[in-house]
Amino acid sequence: MEFAKFTGKTLDEALAAACDAKGCTKEELHYEVTEEKSGFLGIGKTIEIEAYCPKDIEDFIKSYIQTYFDNAELDGTVEIENDHGFYRITVNTKNNAIMIGKAGKSLQAFNRLVKAAVSAAFKKRIGLLIDVNGYKEERYEKICKMAVRIAKDVRRTKVDAVLDPMPADERKAIHNALAGMNDISTKSEGEGEGRRLHILYTPGKDEE
Repeated sequence: MEFAKFTGKTLDEALAAACDAKGCTKEELHYEVTEEKSGFLGIGKTIEIEAYCPKDIEDFIKSYIQTYFDNAELDGTVEIENDHGFYRITVNTKNNAIMIGKAGKSLQAFNRLVKAAVSAAFKKRIGLLIDVNGYKEERYEKICKMAVRIAKDVRRTKVDAVLDPMPADERKAIHNALAGMNDISTKSEGEGEGRRLHILYTPGKDEE
């Protein structure tokens, strides 16, 4: 992906031009100096930068997902919320069964695909989470209720439990749901898609 280029006699001038064009603050801008010409006796000195801002990331994500919809002949709308640099993406579509897949596997794979594409395009790791028709919120509620039941069994039997592999956002939801339970703690172990959450009997741990 090619970023927009801006020039100025100084770096501040080039940054100001980028901010003006993109409608953002200097703090929101990500840039790289691509060329610096000294000129003759200091006359004609110019600095060129490549720059992007959060809005460019949002536009890329929307365009990427829309292109995916068009190629797959699916319908859908995309909304994005920038949560302090983490992008929460809501997709509304009539084809939610196709997008979500069994146990959310298709959605999980699509999330990885979009994350890899946007991270490669902007040459930095960008966090995002895609939800389809509110599936994730329902999923969180379901798995957290299950985890609370299991945690109560762990506390009663004093035998630790290991849950099935699940993505990071779901493990985090369960961790938060169990954080306030007496004598219970959680930890994740494993690599990649095989990473699992352990519910541990931890005597003496008080409510938070």
